[in-house]
Amino acid sequence: MNPEAGIQGGSEPRLFATTRWTLILSAANSENEEQKARDALAEVCRTYWRPIFSFVCRRGYSTEDAQDLTQDYFVMILESNWLQHADPNRGRFRSLLLKSLQNFLNNAAEKNHARKRGGDVEFVSWDDWMAEAPSQLSISAEAQESLPPERLFDLHWAATVVEQALRRLREECESKGRLRLFDALSVHLTAERADVSYANLSATLGVADTVVKKQLHNMRQRYRWLLRDQVAHTVENPTDVEDEIRHLCAALAAGPE
Repeated sequence: MNPEAGIQGGSEPRLFATTRWTLILSAANSENEEQKARDALAEVCRTYWRPIFSFVCRRGYSTEDAQDLTQDYFVMILESNWLQHADPNRGRFRSLLLKSLQNFLNNAAEKNHARKRGGDVEFVSWDDWMAEAPSQLSISAEAQESLPPERLFDLHWAATVVEQALRRLREECESKGRLRLFDALSVHLTAERADVSYANLSATLGVADTVVKKQLHNMRQRYRWLLRDQVAHTVENPTDVEDEIRHLCAALAAGPE
């Protein structure tokens, strides 16, 4: 899937200036609100565990060891002062997280030590994480085995961003009783116009071609806005959004089947 970056339409909600950094820093600065901090970090874990886990696996660790190290990495983030030193001005959250992970793995290798599974801290069980719905983006086995760890990290990161935007779009459609419309049109969000059979969609949905075209146009516009908003959550400077989208599109183009 190659998400498009353009956003149009002045009726969309304001793109919030706050980013995922707000969530990160809320965890760091909640010294007297431990549960709030843990909840905030748990959300980060649930969102970004796939690119982190894939990076650790690609570094040569077994699945079980990669699970341990990924869990340990998030424990380190919460228990150390890492969050308090996570300055948004240092760069994009994706880059900072990857650099931090690389340092963590280097230190773990030097110490030759990893906390055993089922240790004293666990945010979300691995059973819950691994039981999530399969990725909507198919990442080939060749990509999983041949891409350098850093590029594989970016590929899974890009897939996570896209899927978060799609999930939000699906939830919006479901809340408005338009889940059937989403199921029919969502696979065409990034398709070329010539590749879309409006006649088939019209027959499936039982509406006129003109209605299908308008609904698909509106859904594409909303999807693009949600994608842009999702990316904006991972950069501090709004001027970096377009560049980050281009970077993630390039990562997707290099990996999925």
